Amino acid sequence: MTGVAVIGCGKIAQTRHIPEYAANPKAEIKGFYDLNRERAKQLAQRYGGKAYASVEELLSDDGVEAVSVCTANHTHASISIQALKAGRHVLCEKPMATTLEECEEMTAWAQKSAKKLMIGQNQRLAKAHVRAKELLAQGMIGKVISFRTAFAHGGPEKWSIDPGKNSWFFDKKSAAMGVMADLGVHKTDLIQYLLGSRVAETTARLATLDKCYEDGSLIDVDDNAFCIYKMSDGVMGTMRASWTCYGEGENHTVLYGTEGIMKIYEDPAYAIVVVKPDGERICYDIEKIQTNDRQTSSGVIDAFLEAIETDTTPVIDGNSVLWAMKAVFASIRSSEQGKTIEVV
Repeated sequence: MTGVAVIGCGKIAQTRHIPEYAANPKAEIKGFYDLNRERAKQLAQRYGGKAYASVEELLSDDGVEAVSVCTANHTHASISIQALKAGRHVLCEKPMATTLEECEEMTAWAQKSAKKLMIGQNQRLAKAHVRAKELLAQGMIGKVISFRTAFAHGGPEKWSIDPGKNSWFFDKKSAAMGVMADLGVHKTDLIQYLLGSRVAETTARLATLDKCYEDGSLIDVDDNAFCIYKMSDGVMGTMRASWTCYGEGENHTVLYGTEGIMKIYEDPAYAIVVVKPDGERICYDIEKIQTNDRQTSSGVIDAFLEAIETDTTPVIDGNSVLWAMKAVFASIRSSEQGKTIEVV
């Protein structure tokens, strides 16, 4: 059994990390830290453990062997590195960090400390994505030529633990980046996972089109991101991320191959639909994708604890996420400079 603690007790911690730790017999919840001490106390009363007064106090507890870092983006690297230096395994929420240098420092400290560093890119673990990767490897749609992938919803301001138009997600100091890092990183990481290749070039446009603070001024970060990706194997496609989808959300990927089309989480009835050149439709009834309104087990906590127990590399370890972060940062530069950027 692994002693775990949660640093940052906002919405993602309360809806995914904490209940998934509580449901896993391999975990013993030791406690919580949050800037809002009362929030940490309430969670300790509900799940057991203690409410720590500081990150330092939490990391000085010998019973804490692993931590989830669920804080605002700008603290992901500093807290994760602090925990790794203290000899704790780390599961950090996405985006991994706010600069490539921070991301690389995190992976370096994981190696130095010989501790696990896993990043919460949970879309890799969604059952339809796992099955789709298997089908692609079997040649179900032949060679993939192009793709389109999208993740869009109405924005984080209603879902956040402190809801409202002044959410920390919109504050550049706390979030550093907007929807590109919040939702875009998911689909960027996913397309690399599905295709088994990396984003080699990006032509991107990031914009703030609608989201406003309470005073009516536009937020400081992007609320829409539009990217054209060229993969390392020559496959090309589009990635769109949006916080301004004020209706039914989108969270799908479509792959166009030489021997058919694969639609993942696009059809409301089937998680995967393959359409062959002769019109034949092959449908796969697999678990629907997790949403903010419909929470199911992400599999992230289970995978993290399994890696610790078996002393194996986490399925979504920090090194494997670096290239997705490189593509995110390159897309930001592409938008700022108005040109295609090579991802290196």
